[in-house]
Amino acid sequence: MNPRLYLLLFIASVFLPKNTVAQEIIKGQALDSITITSARIELPFKENSRTITVITSKDIQESPATNLAELLQQEAGIDVRRQGVNGMQSDLYIRGGSFDQTLLLIDGIKVEDPQTGHHTLNMALPLEVIERIEIIKGPAARVFGQNAFTGAINIVTKSSVDSINSIGYRLGSYDQQQVSGTLGAQLGGSSVIGQASTIFRPISIIAHASVNTSEGYRYNTDFENKNYFVKGRFNTNRNPIEMIGYFSERKFGANQFYAVDARDQYEETQSSLVGLSTSFKAEKLKITPRAYWKRNQDMYLYIRENPEVYRNLHISNKLGIQVNASYASTAGITGFGVDVAKVFMTSTNLGERDRLMANLFVEHRFSLANNTLDITPGVSVNYFSDFKFHAFPGVDVGYAINDKVKAYANIGYTYRVPTYTDLYYVGPRDLGNENLVPEKALSEEVGLKYFGANFNAYVAIFNRSSDNLIDYTKENEDDKWEATNLKSLNSTGAELNVSSRFKSGRYIQNISLGYTYLDENLNDVKTAYSKYVINSLTHHFTASVRSQFLKNISQSVVYKFAERASGTSYSVVDVQATLTISDFELSIIGNNIFNAEYIETGFVPMPKGNVLVGVKYSF
Repeated sequence: MNPRLYLLLFIASVFLPKNTVAQEIIKGQALDSITITSARIELPFKENSRTITVITSKDIQESPATNLAELLQQEAGIDVRRQGVNGMQSDLYIRGGSFDQTLLLIDGIKVEDPQTGHHTLNMALPLEVIERIEIIKGPAARVFGQNAFTGAINIVTKSSVDSINSIGYRLGSYDQQQVSGTLGAQLGGSSVIGQASTIFRPISIIAHASVNTSEGYRYNTDFENKNYFVKGRFNTNRNPIEMIGYFSERKFGANQFYAVDARDQYEETQSSLVGLSTSFKAEKLKITPRAYWKRNQDMYLYIRENPEVYRNLHISNKLGIQVNASYASTAGITGFGVDVAKVFMTSTNLGERDRLMANLFVEHRFSLANNTLDITPGVSVNYFSDFKFHAFPGVDVGYAINDKVKAYANIGYTYRVPTYTDLYYVGPRDLGNENLVPEKALSEEVGLKYFGANFNAYVAIFNRSSDNLIDYTKENEDDKWEATNLKSLNSTGAELNVSSRFKSGRYIQNISLGYTYLDENLNDVKTAYSKYVINSLTHHFTASVRSQFLKNISQSVVYKFAERASGTSYSVVDVQATLTISDFELSIIGNNIFNAEYIETGFVPMPKGNVLVGVKYSF
């Protein structure tokens, strides 16, 4: 029987009428109880007038994904192109944009890399410390500035120390080994006021460490990945002070990662982030200042055992301060703030570089017609020391048809300045271009959302008219890839997502389906070869089923179908089964269980069926 038919039969069996015996509200974390913190004006999920999806901690726990790259692949419209297992080197795309056009944030801190967007997912936090993931699709430059060209993803880390203590071990195919430990503690503290009064101000600390290794699924694809994370919250019952620290080190064989005949490449990266933030609240005013330092180091060898042939070492540092504020009045809510950062780059290939960046934004949300109509105009003004000033206005509009249905639309300008790799890189296969100009686009979107007690859905139609897009192109197969400003690209698409929670017997079942269609027209620009821009996902379908039928056993199935503009297509099925016995959790994860042959990017074939078996102890 066809593997796809097996999956369709399974999904159909879940939906048989005899199983949907419970119509009452199922207890759980309702999406409309989540406040979207990545937006400058913080709003409940239900009140936003954008296409926003949320991956909750429960979604993460029940997913067969073991890392952020695999988890994001389960979302329609998110194109994560991996090279190997465990997300060791992955690129992040939203709705056809490039990896340089997607902004990643950690607790609201922008962690884009000035060297290249290839390093974005070097900051992929371990799943054990993630509370939820907020995905904003569509133009977000008005809100975040640089790099939020096609969308933004904000990782919200855990703050509660409850039920977080655990140690785990996984062993699997290709000699994969994963060891992890997460600890949380709440400590007491006090301050004396005068001679008698004492105010109790608790301190909470979360720490995580993990090591993932593999001998590789083919020649020169071995890797070692170490992650260390710490988060502290101080003065938590008044004006909390929050500190996060993260360090990740990756060492991996890069067989064919950057060229079809380069089988002995090797790379080592180090990424770190330190952030400090607090909040001040009055009756109508909230101010949230943040200071942060983000560092990335990338060492590349063309021949692993012979560094003298070709070696690159890039070190970038970003120091930033941002202040976000919101003020509520009878006229609505005003969001405003400033973000200033200085970037430094030291590179054996790109030279000594530095850039000052500043972003000033303001937006105001009007609530009209008994709060059924919301209009949020805003503008972002940005300054780059090497590209000067840019202003990007936009507006969001939403109309609540009733308590469950909301129509929305947004339009806005967005942009991206070239990375240092785009501008200055000189390598055996690629050439930068110092004459590049910033990318610009006008994006529009209309959509409809439905919010039910146990059923949520949205449909959206979007269009993006881009100018001066940066891609690496060439006219002949033997030429070098050269960074070029393409004249224009028009991207039109549609997106549908539905999710449902219901009872089958005594247990809650979950199913979610997503589909994105994208049509891209390069207009009158003709190029024989395109490295990034012109191979987006034309059709992208995802399905996730998380179910339980026995007391201590749960299972999940994830199906992903992708068809690219080049005409290639593939289907991949991942599964997980978990047995819980007291404080122990035994799991088995199967990836690509039907042995699909496929490539997500470049020339790197993805591994066929592989298995991970794990044990986790919570205390």
